[in-house]
Amino acid sequence: MAEFLTVALVCASTLAAPDCSRETALDVAVAPAPSPVTCLMQGETLAAQSGFVRGRETYLKVACERRRTAALRSEAEAQ
Repeated sequence: MAEFLTVALVCASTLAAPDCSRETALDVAVAPAPSPVTCLMQGETLAAQSGFVRGRETYLKVACERRRTAALRSEAEAQ
């Protein structure tokens, strides 16, 4: 199983980059990635293949997240 997740966020150009998140993005694409380098490279590919990014109206933000296991989720939810 891939250890990382590539998260490609397409946000409105009116939204500041720090505020672009899974919750505020117009579109979100997620895919497994075996390494951080692959994760970053894959983000732009995901967005390009999807056609989500629309000229000056939107921009792409790529995030790499560690995949959480069931044990980690249980601990995080308990806190």
